[in-house]
Amino acid sequence: MRMAFILFNGVTFLDFVGFYDVIYRLNLFDQTKGTTWDICGLTEEVTDELGMSVKVNVIKPDLSQYDLVFVPGGMGTRKLKEDIEFVDWIRTAESVSYKISVCTGSLLLGAAGFLEDKIATTHPNVYDLLEPYCKEVMKTRIVKDGNVITAGGVATSIDLGLYLIELFAGQEEADVVKKQIDYPYTAVGIIEV
Repeated sequence: MRMAFILFNGVTFLDFVGFYDVIYRLNLFDQTKGTTWDICGLTEEVTDELGMSVKVNVIKPDLSQYDLVFVPGGMGTRKLKEDIEFVDWIRTAESVSYKISVCTGSLLLGAAGFLEDKIATTHPNVYDLLEPYCKEVMKTRIVKDGNVITAGGVATSIDLGLYLIELFAGQEEADVVKKQIDYPYTAVGIIEV
């Protein structure tokens, strides 16, 4: 599996890192060994909403070459959902098998048209911003509607990563990762449409 992690100015890095620290562990398991990823953006470096900067390793790739595209959230999503260049880039993921977001990353999936006729979720403080983009906003932590998986607020990024470990590798493997990261919690509020 080949994954693209999308970064942008104004991202909330915990949205990204919480997911990343879990999902890269797919390489530990036989059924998902060989998983690769690129950290992608429109510029060589992105700065989060608090001023921390990170370099990306692939600039503006054609996202159709990936199996999974992950979009985190952050205050930057408010402007980017109106940014034609950025939204057109995200649209190159139309044929991708899995489109994943956490927090307000769902606004960017919505702006790209990927949430039409879908049930989705986002950060609880901005359910109203998601409403124009999807069939229904579900006030819960994780929603899987077909090949689109959206997750709630920032800390949900860890639960989302574990959910995908279970989806792709299995429950036992997800339990192994929970032990590795000393994560004693059980995810609640997962809805599969």
